[in-house]
Amino acid sequence: MTIDPKSFLYTHDAATGVATILLNRPQRMNALTFEVYRELGQTFRDLAAEPGVRAIVLTGQGRAFCTGGDVHDIIGPLLGRDAEGMYEFTRMTCDVIESMRACPRPIVAAINGTVAGAGAVLATAADLRVAAESARIAFLFTKVGLSGADMGMCWLLPRIIGFGRAAELLMTGDFIDAAEAHRMGLYNRVVADDHVLEVALNLAEGLARGPAYGLGITKQQLDEEADLSFTVALEREARAQAECMRSSDFAEAYQAFVDKRAPTFNGPDGEPAAPPTERTGDS
Repeated sequence: MTIDPKSFLYTHDAATGVATILLNRPQRMNALTFEVYRELGQTFRDLAAEPGVRAIVLTGQGRAFCTGGDVHDIIGPLLGRDAEGMYEFTRMTCDVIESMRACPRPIVAAINGTVAGAGAVLATAADLRVAAESARIAFLFTKVGLSGADMGMCWLLPRIIGFGRAAELLMTGDFIDAAEAHRMGLYNRVVADDHVLEVALNLAEGLARGPAYGLGITKQQLDEEADLSFTVALEREARAQAECMRSSDFAEAYQAFVDKRAPTFNGPDGEPAAPPTERTGDS
């Protein structure tokens, strides 16, 4: 398949196995349009099976990661829709998050600058988040007369930072700085502004060298076990891990240990991972 979105930039580094999605409306702080929503959902669905892609970085151009839906291109037109038309839109936005969580490739959000509304949701839906020191985040929905129950946040956010903290962020809609978000556990790492993309890419490249099948199972089980009893979850994990033990990656890890070398895991398409590369300069 050919991944060629028109509303944002997409690149794939075949040497590292990392694909990068760059939201590219810096003049509007990467606010989302109907087209961006549609293409994001389709791109993440396509990336689930794209040959050579082993990890994904999601970031924004300029001084913002993403400030949510564009007031002029989305909010205004939505007011003219009937109930079914509004549901069609909200269902499409939810489909973006569903496609991100269903994608078996690890997703790293490189969070630069302002993160608000649906942009905060996109960041939260990633598997890992690397934030710039200047990054501010807010789930602004109640500030504009909506609920904090948007695009799966009442399910996902409490699982990351806890019920009480999630309730406060989703009910107040207030901004918090990067240090506070890191303290809550929302951000995995906070780094200097000019290093955020570099650190995110390094993290993604490390994941890309990992066992693609095992990482995909980990992501799937993290989501699915939320609705299971502990006994059922143990059974699911026993069966999933037994399947991983039958993979070539498990045998390779053993052989690498015997040979006293780093393992070379196969990717989802059977190709071995690229060896580590030295990154020079800021990205």
